[in-house]
Amino acid sequence: MTLLADPLVQRMLLVGLLVGAAAPIVGTYLVQRRMALLGDGIGHVALAGVAAGWLAGSAAGLAQRDSLAVPGAVLFAVAGAVIIERMRARGAAADVVMAILFYGGIASGVLLIGLAGGSNANLLGYLFGSISTVAWADVWITATLAIVIVGVGLGLRGALFAVTHDQEFARSTGLPVELLNMMVAVLAAATITVAMRVVGVLLVSALMILPVAIAQRVTASFSRTMYVSMAVGATLTLTGIWITLTHDLQPGALIVVLGVGVYVAVTLALASRDRLRRGSES
Repeated sequence: MTLLADPLVQRMLLVGLLVGAAAPIVGTYLVQRRMALLGDGIGHVALAGVAAGWLAGSAAGLAQRDSLAVPGAVLFAVAGAVIIERMRARGAAADVVMAILFYGGIASGVLLIGLAGGSNANLLGYLFGSISTVAWADVWITATLAIVIVGVGLGLRGALFAVTHDQEFARSTGLPVELLNMMVAVLAAATITVAMRVVGVLLVSALMILPVAIAQRVTASFSRTMYVSMAVGATLTLTGIWITLTHDLQPGALIVVLGVGVYVAVTLALASRDRLRRGSES
């Protein structure tokens, strides 16, 4: 229990809890829309924003060159989300648009962070997460964005579900479909920015989707899937972070591996249950 008295551990667990609970909310909408890989495309655009923030901080002569990294990530991620949604609304293939942003984002990030004088270690921290470096300022930023994500994601659950499930029906009922679609995209961008410090841009989509995939195996309704996925996401992040406090493992990668393991275990358990039921009925 002495670990819990450490301010760094407190910050890590608090950020993990916030991100783990908030990320699956947006992930539920993305899975419903069959856009599970949207997080990857926006995440790599956010990486370019991180590098642009580094470059701006370096050009401004700031003592901490990465102080503009998070604002840069937010700006680029939101811009990327808006572009993807506008292109998708105009009939462009969403997977092609995301692929272009995916490759363009990571390539731009590598080039810009090099121009800013950053190292490969700095880049790896954003690619795979660096939760052990979070300060209280990061906690407050994460908390603010998480509150917005939870508030909008749960508060507008009915309208957002209608849009993600059947856009034509939603439009016929008078819902602002384009605005709500854009809202989902922007929420995804905010979620990616929040989760970037925990699992990194390469794994951020997994934290949004895996808890939802697990929840879908044990629930039937949209609302229950969302709530269960929030609990699963928070449990995975807290468990992964806690394990890394005593073992020299990368937190982001461990969280994702734990999620994959839980999904496989649940799937196998359900398959075994179904076989037993069929055997007893026969």
